[in-house]
Amino acid sequence: MKIGGGYGNIARRISDERATENVKSSDQATQATFRQLPPVDYPYETSGYPRFTEGARYWLQWAGIPDSIYSESQGKNDYTDDYKSRGMWVNYLAGGSSANPTEKGLNIPIDLSLAFHTDAGTTFNDSIIGTLGIFHTEPYDGVYANGTSRYMARDLTDLIQSYIVDDIRTLYDPNWSRRGMWNQSYFEARVPRVPAMLLELLSHQNFADMRYGLDPRFRFTVSRSIYKGMLRFLSSQYNTEYVVQPLPVDHMNLCFLGENEVELTWQPVEDPLEPTAKADKYIVYTRIGEGAFDKGTLVDRPSYRTSIPAGVVCSFKITAVNKGGESFPSEILSAAKALNEKGTVLVINGFNRISAPADFDFQADSTAGFLDLVDHGVPYLNDISYIGRMKEFRRQIPWMDDDASGFGDSYANYETMVIAGNTFDYPSVHGSAILKAGYSFVSCSDEVVKNGAVSLEPYAVVDLILGKECQTKMGPGTLLPLTYKTFDKEMQKAITSYCQSGGNIFISGAYVGTDLWDNWLAESDPKDQTFATEVLKYKWRVNQAAVTGQVKSVASPFRTLTGNYAYFNELNPESYVVESPDAIEPAAEGAYTVFRYSENNLSAGIAYQGDYKTCVLGFPFESVKTPAGREQLMKAILSFFQDK
Repeated sequence: MKIGGGYGNIARRISDERATENVKSSDQATQATFRQLPPVDYPYETSGYPRFTEGARYWLQWAGIPDSIYSESQGKNDYTDDYKSRGMWVNYLAGGSSANPTEKGLNIPIDLSLAFHTDAGTTFNDSIIGTLGIFHTEPYDGVYANGTSRYMARDLTDLIQSYIVDDIRTLYDPNWSRRGMWNQSYFEARVPRVPAMLLELLSHQNFADMRYGLDPRFRFTVSRSIYKGMLRFLSSQYNTEYVVQPLPVDHMNLCFLGENEVELTWQPVEDPLEPTAKADKYIVYTRIGEGAFDKGTLVDRPSYRTSIPAGVVCSFKITAVNKGGESFPSEILSAAKALNEKGTVLVINGFNRISAPADFDFQADSTAGFLDLVDHGVPYLNDISYIGRMKEFRRQIPWMDDDASGFGDSYANYETMVIAGNTFDYPSVHGSAILKAGYSFVSCSDEVVKNGAVSLEPYAVVDLILGKECQTKMGPGTLLPLTYKTFDKEMQKAITSYCQSGGNIFISGAYVGTDLWDNWLAESDPKDQTFATEVLKYKWRVNQAAVTGQVKSVASPFRTLTGNYAYFNELNPESYVVESPDAIEPAAEGAYTVFRYSENNLSAGIAYQGDYKTCVLGFPFESVKTPAGREQLMKAILSFFQDK
């Protein structure tokens, strides 16, 4: 509902009566003293917040909706106006249409209304509060404006809640609680003149629920479940068959066929929860240089060939389509043909992770919470809901008011910021620097390397992007295997073979050492450590190695590896944050530290020269702040590989 850019421009002022109600102190004497103060003419002021963070009441006023809809209180109580305006807005949209013929409005035939809530209380243990559905059948003599029974809302509620609970139980947690369905007089269930559901998905105050609720994978699943429930409801109302949109494709590969011709291939992904969600066709979107993606090309099969201009980075993403619609986009692969090329680099996109922040649960002292200073997690594309890191970890501390919220209380210094996450667009970032250094490049998903569909041997250099990839849990971490390992057995096999053939490999990531030696979620495997020390020639020293985001080159036999660099070490809207870079050290003869963190001289990167060459960084290359910095660093690394 809150669609629209910019900052809020609705100026409001607080009356003395409402100011009295907002006194935070529970001290009755303080409140009495406040009431005795002389009246104050409070100035009008805007919120100072982005519009997407403001309430519905302000958005509706900004959008030009009548004041009878957005302010039933006639400007006296913005709080009640906010939740009441939502259901009244639905009726206004549908007014005059077949869905609501008895009221005036915009004549839009609204089929249903969903109010999405997460306010359901707290437990002092690890119990899931779970999902509740609310509808109301009694108002308006039990019928909607078009004469149909209000029990349609019960059907809608049952379908959506069933999809949510069944999908969560199947994919994540078999004990997810279905709290039932309430036929009760909640405003957003009572007022709409079309079938309406009030969904209490989970409790944002409850730690066990939010272990799931902060995870982008869980959010995608739940959003898709709600969509499927709505789709089933509409198909039953209109007596038509339904088809669910496909899932995004994977196993992508982009390679050269000729001088300037490339071929893009991929695989569709089956949905284990929905048999109709099969891809019929695909849309390939193309981006030339730093421009926008085009409108797409529809293709019948999972492959696409095209010519690309020389000397410019060309990027591609894919969506799967069927009668139900278009999938979310795939990751983005890129390629470029250099003029007078020095060779061709294969860029492997191994950064697939999206996840909730790190968390802990100490039963002994009844403390728990999220530790985003250790690992902020990785949002999908970006996050608009993060307000600040958690500061109250004691479960027993109660909510007193919104300024002292008890267990889970957080700082609010990021309320107005959009936080960058995984854009899945890093082959273009690496590739731009590779092209500047005089090399052509192509790219692929890590899956096609692991399954053997793409061989590393033909390429002069391999660049493996690991970003913030590391073994990650879902929810409490006790029910599902960990995902997003930096180097699984298949990737280790492919890299080992490439190195033994005399290849040159560049690897960068924040957890290249920690994930193999000291991931607190996983038991370390000596075989993984042997791969790192004997093949890639580095060993882990410590995680959380630096905080200032500064790296400097140091003296080594490899004189091309020079320069000072800055990476994104704080939350920002441009790049995911690197809050816990790794310190890694040389592990073999012929390997040397080539970069150190400026504040403490811990080793930030190593290079090795023997029968083959490796360069491994404990911070992600794409997190370097400036294009000039990335170009300088990539040129230094490629020069090291080229230098005989």
